[in-house]
Amino acid sequence: MVKLTPLLALSAFASHALTITVKIIPLGDSITGSPGCWRALLWQQLQSAGVTNTDFVGTLPAQGCGFTYDGENEGHGGYLATGIVANNQLPGWLSATHPDIVMMHLGTNDVWNNKSPAEITAAFGTLVDQMRASKSGMRILVAKIIPMAPSNCADCGTRVVDLNTAIGTWAVSKSTAASPITVVDCWTGFSAISDTVDGVHPNDSGNAKLANSWFQPLVDNIKALG
Repeated sequence: MVKLTPLLALSAFASHALTITVKIIPLGDSITGSPGCWRALLWQQLQSAGVTNTDFVGTLPAQGCGFTYDGENEGHGGYLATGIVANNQLPGWLSATHPDIVMMHLGTNDVWNNKSPAEITAAFGTLVDQMRASKSGMRILVAKIIPMAPSNCADCGTRVVDLNTAIGTWAVSKSTAASPITVVDCWTGFSAISDTVDGVHPNDSGNAKLANSWFQPLVDNIKALG
């Protein structure tokens, strides 16, 4: 048996891991895609950490965030999770991109349109079923969504709290060993007042917080595939 020194073992692991390109699809609404510069910051963090074996995919192109980054995504402004299900849109996006990991921050527009947590998580369940039909071992990251305080929705903040509570319970019941669901807490520490431009969409500080929230859960799931 050939024994590797810790340094050589690490190098061998890194070399092996970097031969496996992990395809990641960011799925959401305008918080994800318009322009969704938290994704640019997240990509930058991955590069700085040496996690370079990624390919962010989607049918939508990157938008300008001040530097070049891998920004394809599925962040559709104004879309509801319930609407994506009703219009059967996700299967087409998945067949066009073939991701290994889904990062999903959805539900903001559902909350805004007074959809209940039960309706939203039921839609999430259908989306997860479609993800697993695309790839049986799909790794799924689902956000507890950021706070909301839009001027035209006085109780959206409370509705977000209710949805996020439901997401935690739903994820446990829907997760499987073959296709685990990781809940990513994007809510804690995020202020709808100081971290958004309008009570909904992240500003620079909000983008930085979102990138930080996603980083470690995403790295863990990338490594699990390597």
